[in-house]
Parts: sequence; structure tokens; C-alpha cells
Amino acid sequence: MAHLPARLLDVLRCPVTGAKLIQDGDVLRSASPGPDGETPTYGLDEGIPVLLRAELLDGAARS
Repeated sequence: MAHLPARLLDVLRCPVTGAKLIQDGDVLRSASPGPDGETPTYGLDEGIPVLLRAELLDGAARS
């Protein structure tokens, strides 16, 4: 599990809500819920934040 530096987490924002991102293990979670009431989460790929929704990643894999 890669821990992101605090300086990076200070500047990263959720692309859906604009809220800060909080690292929770191997994912980043928005500090605020999205318009659908769900809290957006984003993965880390070898310690690099992937700020795309899961359904977009699934579609890219099929292309």
C-alpha cells in the first residue's frame, strides 16, 4: 500500500465534488458526497492517483 505525501493530498481534489481527497488504504475518497449521494472513490495505480470513475476505467479497458 502506497502512502501519498501529505503535500500531495493537500492539493488533490475530487473531480466530481471539488472536495479534498482522503487516503483510505489503497483508495482515495472524496471528503464530500457526490450529486448522487455516494462518496466518490478513486484507485491508486503503483502509488499514482487515478482520478477516473470506475465505469470510465472499465470502458477504457474494453476499447
